[in-house]
Formats: sequence, structure tokens, C-alpha cells
Amino acid sequence: MTGTMLARRWPGETSLRWLRSAAGVAALVLLAFLAGCATVPPNAGQDPRDPLESFNRQVFEFNEGLDKVVLKPLAQLYGAVLPVPVQDCLSNGFSNLREPSNALNNLLQGKGSAAVSDVCRFAVNTTVGLLGCFDVASRMGLERHREDFGQTLGRWGLGQGPFLVLPLFGPSSLRDGTGLGVETVLDVNFWLSNVAVRNTIFGVRTVNARDELLKADDLISGAALDKYTFIRDGYLQRRRNQVYDGNPPREKEPEDDEQDVAPKPGPAAGSSGPPPAGADVKPPSAPKPAQ
Repeated sequence: MTGTMLARRWPGETSLRWLRSAAGVAALVLLAFLAGCATVPPNAGQDPRDPLESFNRQVFEFNEGLDKVVLKPLAQLYGAVLPVPVQDCLSNGFSNLREPSNALNNLLQGKGSAAVSDVCRFAVNTTVGLLGCFDVASRMGLERHREDFGQTLGRWGLGQGPFLVLPLFGPSSLRDGTGLGVETVLDVNFWLSNVAVRNTIFGVRTVNARDELLKADDLISGAALDKYTFIRDGYLQRRRNQVYDGNPPREKEPEDDEQDVAPKPGPAAGSSGPPPAGADVKPPSAPKPAQ
């Protein structure tokens, strides 16, 4: 290709890239504007688990708009075009990319046998399972785990912190949001040197994850009067169960605090209670004999 041809082609390519960037920015600005119109109830922020509810609802509406315009249509197309065996292969492969993270977090949580199992799963599925396309390890009796650094912090005693809704990522918390940054580094996809391949895998994983949630849309829409509250409560309960491996301790109820501060009942009115300490107590006089 001559220099003249490059000169003629380059401005067109540059303009096309600018148009794509401008369209993306315009879409984000529109979604942000729509999120600003989100309805916030007057009692927002009164739940001690969600003091940032007003802000979270704005981000929630932004994510809902992005999902409606981009993610959900892509996920529906993904499910309609790809055969089920191909979808299963991709889901297994994406899960296999998380096995090193599962192993490390199980080790940090003191669950050595589970960590060894995760390492074996990664080795078996990467080789025999053709880069994780086939879950051979599960057929061998190696259980699949789902651990992350947010759960590890919880096992170490760090509290959940305030509930957060992260742009693009959805429901989270202060603790889990911190863990998300560590999880990015622990993921195998992060270490791929080819940027195009890495970004493609990330995009397909995102669409695949949204496709797996399509069946839950009707359930949430039919069961929830307030979708935000439904998702928040479900997320917090699920994360608590994950931290304690499905056996969380009983949460303290407000009634328990009332019982702790309630005064102990004293003697009934008109009844003679025990004399105060140090009081001069005389024994009752014996009855006089009859004359």
C-alpha cells in the first residue's frame, strides 16, 4: 500500500473511531441523565446496612438502563445463536479461569483440602478437559467451589460494611468492592499478554454471565414490589451464607437488645422481700404459753 493510499484511508478510519467514541460517550451521558431521574423513597438511608441508599439507587438505575439497552439484548442474542453445548463449553472454560483464585482464597481461609482440590480441578480441566471446555474434574468427584477475596476478608472477621452498587458491576459492599480489586489480579484472564484476546474473553464472559441470569428476570419482576430492595436484601443474605459456607450464625435481633437492657423484676407490691444488707434484723418473738 503506497503512502498516498494510506493518507487517503487514514482520515476515514480516524473519523470512524471518533464517531464510535462519541456515540459511546453520548450513550453514557444519556444513561446518567436517566439515572438522575431515579425515584428515591423518603425513607432512603434509614436501613443501617444501606446508609448510601440515595446514591446507590441512582447507580442502580444507571446499570438498569445499560442492561436494558446493551447487555440484555446481547445476552438474548447469545443464547439464541449459540448451541447449548457451545454455551456449556464456554461457561465451563470461564469457570476454569477462576480456579487459581478459588484455590488461593481457600488456602487463606484455612481450608487446605479444598485448596488442593481446586488446584487439581484446574490441572485436570485445563489438560484433559481441553482448556476447561469439559468439566472432567467434577466427574472425578472434585467439587467445584466459588471463593473470592471478599469472602476471605469476611472469614478474617472484617464486617460487610455499607451496601454499595458499583457502576457496571452491580450490587456489592465496601468489603466486597475491596475484594473485587484483588480478584481482578487473581483471575487468569488478567495475565494474558494479548490485549485483544484478553478484552474479547472479558466481553464474552460478561455476556455469558448475563445470559445465565436471564431466567431470574421474570422471578424478580414478579416477586419484587421494589426491585432495588429485593436485590439488595438477596445479595446481603447470599454473601453472608457464602462467608460462613452455608451455616451463618444467628443474627442479633432488635428484641435481643431490649431484653439485655430490661430491668430485672423486683418483689411484688405488698410482699416482703429480703431485708437490705446490713439491716438490724430481730428474730420473731416466740408465742406466749396459754394461761
